[in-house]
Amino acid sequence: MSGTSAAGSVARAALEGYDGPRVRIMEVCGTHTHEIFRQGIRRLLPAQVELISGPGCPVCVTPVGFIDEALFLALERGCTIATFGDLVRVPGSRLSLADARARGARVRVVWSPQDAQAYAAAHPKEEVVFLSVGFETTTPSCCLAVRQAKEQDVCNFSLLTANKTMPGAYEAMRGSTDLFLYPGHVHAVTGTAVCEDLARAGVSGVVAGFTARELVTALAVGVTRFAEGEPFFVNCYPRVVRPEGSPAARRIVDEMMEPCDARWRGIGTIEGSGLRLRERHAAWDARVKFDVAPSEGRENPACRCGEVLQGRCAPGACPVFGRACTPEHPVGACMVSSEGACSAYYLYGADVPRAARDLPAHAHAPEGDEEG
Repeated sequence: MSGTSAAGSVARAALEGYDGPRVRIMEVCGTHTHEIFRQGIRRLLPAQVELISGPGCPVCVTPVGFIDEALFLALERGCTIATFGDLVRVPGSRLSLADARARGARVRVVWSPQDAQAYAAAHPKEEVVFLSVGFETTTPSCCLAVRQAKEQDVCNFSLLTANKTMPGAYEAMRGSTDLFLYPGHVHAVTGTAVCEDLARAGVSGVVAGFTARELVTALAVGVTRFAEGEPFFVNCYPRVVRPEGSPAARRIVDEMMEPCDARWRGIGTIEGSGLRLRERHAAWDARVKFDVAPSEGRENPACRCGEVLQGRCAPGACPVFGRACTPEHPVGACMVSSEGACSAYYLYGADVPRAARDLPAHAHAPEGDEEG
């Protein structure tokens, strides 16, 4: 199995030899999902350990309405849209940004919000809007870009925000899993207080890194502690994640942004889980600057991305997965994103037992609204 020779023999033996109760583990982070597939770690898992892909891909949980708002800015307001590459092919209600670019819209792929801000400074006749999509890991750099634009008097740069924070998603997903595999990069910023609070509330979890050794160790620790029968939290990524996280990153976000309610694809609106620019920075807020009306968006009714993001079904249970929906012709965001569960199952599906690929909607699915 590729990459697992470095995994600790004790951790691997504990995982392979687990004979405790059935346990559902949600990989909150899409990068974890892809790495677990890529490293072949699923082959180590005994039958009673079930991995569930969760909502931890920022592109995947961005609602269709946000894409429609970006299209409005590109096609109706004539703005130059600067974005990470994954968002370009995510379908809106009618078009994607790739479709808009084919119709003459200016859509630029950038590596960072700073690249977008620098482009705006160099092209003062263009209104440049950066699509600010991400969790706690990328939000600080978006805030820095706005601060730099303000300091340099770059007034033709703005953000269309869809930034989200993870604690609300953990609360929303707690009924779909027995154990969270928490994303290490998020908690390098936020610290571990939210995980500790959830453990005290009865929700178990482990923070994991991204190498084969780190993932196998975190899974082994998780199932071993789960078998003991008491809620727990363990930081299995201490070389990067500290209890206090990154106070400097949180300060810049608090200076520039404030919490707001946010809509998550597949989950619905989670109170206080979004971030928007504070009123004093409204000149760099694209929604304010260009009077963007909120858009509800319209999902493709055949797509089950919403249920995949809730851990209610595996991608193989979607009727369009691998048929009408492929990485070349995606129907839903989960097939587009490099962190999406559907793209992971499509790329590495040969390593997944047929029963797992075709898993029906989860028997323990939570009640509530859904999309997709």
